[in-house]
Amino acid sequence: MKRFHFILFFIILTATSIQIGAQTCKPSGGIRGRKPPPGQCNTENDSDCCVQGKFYTTYTCSPAVTSATKAKLTINSFQKGGDGGGPSECDNQYHSDDKPVVALSTGWYKGGDRCHKYITINGNGRSVKAMVVDECDSTMGCDADHDYQPPCPNNIVDASKAVWKALGVSQDNWGDLDITWSE
Repeated sequence: MKRFHFILFFIILTATSIQIGAQTCKPSGGIRGRKPPPGQCNTENDSDCCVQGKFYTTYTCSPAVTSATKAKLTINSFQKGGDGGGPSECDNQYHSDDKPVVALSTGWYKGGDRCHKYITINGNGRSVKAMVVDECDSTMGCDADHDYQPPCPNNIVDASKAVWKALGVSQDNWGDLDITWSE
C-alpha cells in the first residue's frame, strides 16, 4: 500500500511539474532587423533603432501576473511625434506625457483586456498608479508601424515621463528600472 501511495504521489508531482513548466513564457520566434530609411527611426528617450541583419526574439506571451509581477520599466512618449510611434492601441489617441500612462508587453496587454485599467507600479521605494493605454509589441518590429524599433521584450512596462517623476527617479537615470507591478 505504501508503494502505491508513493507511485501515486510521484505521478501527481510529475504532472504538476509538467503543467507548471508549460506555463512559462518562451520565445515564439524572431525577426531580422532592417535598416530604417533615413529619418524614420525616432530616437527620443534613447530609443533603439533596428540594426540591419540582427536577429530579434519575439514573444506572444509574458511572465505570469502575480501580486508583485517583476518587470523592466522603460520610458516612452505617448504624445504625437514622440518615440511611441502612432496613437495608442486602446483608443487610437495620443496621451500627454504629463499623465501617468503605460504600454504593456504583448502578453500582459492581453489583446486589450487591460485597456484603460490602472496598474500599480512599485519602484525606487515609491508607488504610482498608471493607466494602460497601449501595447508594447513583443511580436513585431523593425517596420514603419513600429517606428523601426525592435520588438519589445516580454517583461516591459513602457511608461510616460509622469510615471518616472512620480517614482522619484532622477531624469539622468530614466530609461531602465527594475520594478514590480500589480492590478
